[in-house]
Amino acid sequence: QVQVVESGGGLVQAGGSLNLSCTASGSPFVNYAMGWFRQAPGKEREGVACISWSGLSTKYAGFVKGRFTISRDNAKNTVYLQMNSLKSEDTAVYYCAAAPKIVVVSLDESDFASWGQGTQVTVSS
Repeated sequence: QVQVVESGGGLVQAGGSLNLSCTASGSPFVNYAMGWFRQAPGKEREGVACISWSGLSTKYAGFVKGRFTISRDNAKNTVYLQMNSLKSEDTAVYYCAAAPKIVVVSLDESDFASWGQGTQVTVSS
């Protein structure tokens, strides 16, 4: 079973940028599609972005609207989420998750078996 650990969260002003990282261990990274999810206070967790094992396919939630970019470096066992033009409504705990590569890409959390502890992103207005 793969383990994942997020980093890179923090406090940023509206309009600013953050780059989240998620490093995997315990199982070959290329066996997994990787996703980012988030959960805001009082709300359900929602899918943000996903990338296939090869990096050739990606999927984004509609609210991303070109502001976020997911990428991965298989040599470093790491997936990234570059977030630009951040808004106060992006404030949430962001989670990294791994799904079997057969999933390809998905924003359905039921497809993901391994989850990180989350990293807090706070956007001040």
